Amino acid sequence: MAKVNRARSTSPPDGGWGWMIVAGCFLVTICTRAVTRCISIFFVEFQTYFAQDYAQTAWIHSIVDCVTMLCGLGFALCYSPAIAMVGKYFSRRKALAYGIAMSGSGIGTFILAPVVQLLIEQFSWRGALLILGGFVLNLCVCGALMRPITLKEDHTTPEQNDVCRTQKEDFKRASPYSPLTKKWARTCLCCSLQQEYSFVLMSDFVVLAISVLFMAYGCSPLFVYLVPYALSVGVSHQQAAFLMSILGVIDIIGNITFGWLTDRRCLKSYRYVCYLVAVGLDGLCYLCLPMLRNLPLLVPFSCTFGYFDGAYVTLIPVVTAEVVGTTSLSSALGVVYFLHAVPYLVSPPIAGWLVDTTGSYTAAFLLCGFSMIFSSVLLGFARLVKRMKKTQLQFLAKESDPKVHLWTNGSVAYSITRELDQKDGESMATSVPGYNAT
Repeated sequence: MAKVNRARSTSPPDGGWGWMIVAGCFLVTICTRAVTRCISIFFVEFQTYFAQDYAQTAWIHSIVDCVTMLCGLGFALCYSPAIAMVGKYFSRRKALAYGIAMSGSGIGTFILAPVVQLLIEQFSWRGALLILGGFVLNLCVCGALMRPITLKEDHTTPEQNDVCRTQKEDFKRASPYSPLTKKWARTCLCCSLQQEYSFVLMSDFVVLAISVLFMAYGCSPLFVYLVPYALSVGVSHQQAAFLMSILGVIDIIGNITFGWLTDRRCLKSYRYVCYLVAVGLDGLCYLCLPMLRNLPLLVPFSCTFGYFDGAYVTLIPVVTAEVVGTTSLSSALGVVYFLHAVPYLVSPPIAGWLVDTTGSYTAAFLLCGFSMIFSSVLLGFARLVKRMKKTQLQFLAKESDPKVHLWTNGSVAYSITRELDQKDGESMATSVPGYNAT
């Protein structure tokens, strides 16, 4: 077999084989997220065949998403590494690359929704699931495209190399069963985990994590209950599947256009704000949904919700990278998608219980909407507090150092702080014998 070489680069190439990584990630999102979304088309079939209520039937979709996000099993073994690889290969055009890669979810939903409905009609729900399983085997092809790359920030420092070299020499001299060997193994493991997951204690990441919990709670039930809700207001099965297709194709537009827009110079520094705005607008869409009770009104809803869903999904890896950096991006994305697990597990059954209890979808949709709005408001408030603290610290630093003066001439600012410090050092050296400024 041919030996796989690890590509080496001092910085992300922003192209080249990176586009093959994007293509592989695109197909991964089709085979994972799009297939998962299409489970909502099976919802009524499962409910009818097993004679269960909404809450019980919703556990099927919930368990699929939860196992993927919580246990690192199934789709997670393909999804998370593919997303992280895109971040390794792109820096300047990262949002666009993620937009193209994540659009696979929308394209897959657009294509698979009517196809799955047709497969159910022709081969029953059992045959449709069997055919989808064969399609998902294409994930093996995607894995073959993922070529590892070593970036500049991935290299260890000389001090770390010296420590590792010393520990390895001690390890070679010691017996494999000696206490020194066991201690060395435990120390290396603890240090590695501490270094890899040090971002977990960052205040910015904690706020992002809490926000993700509420966002994930709100976003999941729609993909379970959009088709049943449409059927409940008199829409036909084909038209209900068509709504999922619309949501999917507009999701593509949101993925690509929002990724492209936030890569522009005017918006590049406002990606965080764009993310929270997209999440908040999806929440507002939820609040309007109970009033939409026919196909002409549900189509604009699918367009609006789908666009902003694609927008914020594209920016999740970008915002995470801004918070933790590219070095810890893979681990951070794993934690972020792990945090989706519990909301994905409980939100569809809770929404189903509300539907069974109240006899209406209103309470379920309102709860999801307010959850997403709270997620957006929390991020915005945290960002505002951080900016206020930063401004206050800059003001206090300026007040405490009277030697700092800035003169602005056009767009160029000159600082004389260093010059004043040098003059103070020279005067001290002349007045105090034996004084050394260094």
